[in-house]
Amino acid sequence: MTLILFLVESGLELIPKEIRNHPSVIKTFDNAKYSSQLLDNALHHSAMKKLKNFEKRGRPDIVHNCLLNALGSPLNKSGSLDIYIHTIGNKIFKIDSNIRIARNYNRFKGLMAKLLIKGQIASDDSVLISQINNNLIKLIKSLKSKEILLFSENGKLLQNYFELFKKNLSKNYVVIIGGFQKSNFSQEILDLSDKIFSISQYSLDAWVVVNKIISYYEIIHDIK
Repeated sequence: MTLILFLVESGLELIPKEIRNHPSVIKTFDNAKYSSQLLDNALHHSAMKKLKNFEKRGRPDIVHNCLLNALGSPLNKSGSLDIYIHTIGNKIFKIDSNIRIARNYNRFKGLMAKLLIKGQIASDDSVLISQINNNLIKLIKSLKSKEILLFSENGKLLQNYFELFKKNLSKNYVVIIGGFQKSNFSQEILDLSDKIFSISQYSLDAWVVVNKIISYYEIIHDIK
């Protein structure tokens, strides 16, 4: 009985080479500081307009808030939550449930930039974030005994959260949430499942959706 959370097409990447010479990038970039090497819409908005799908990119804060919510949950502490981050550049990372993500945003940005450069984050005796060398679609399809649920403001409005999860100890649930600010899932993500839900009549931030989905699962499975 595991909830497998995928935060997909996340706005998490290093500053692309094609905008490295833009004044807004030059102003903040420092080879000696990992945190300055991460694309951030708050700092690089004017430069990002030149990038393809720029509305999905440069939002490491979304990943930060989602991870804080997920890792701090009773579900994660009970050992029943797996977390994967898929980036807009098609990199996939598995998050160890025991990692303590920095609360400070700049420290988090530094950690993520180091992750993207090195491919993993390790402590003395364990790997805390590891890169998965696989295609996202193949990875999700390879997971055994699972039901795949997508969450989008364009999905079917959920009337009762008991529609989502059944107390079935033999089934894992794959939950897919967008880690981007605007736009929609790519078609290959949408093709993964015909079960696409919205949990509110309002447009919600990704970390609010993460929090609510985990809470629904905890209530149904009596995890406190």
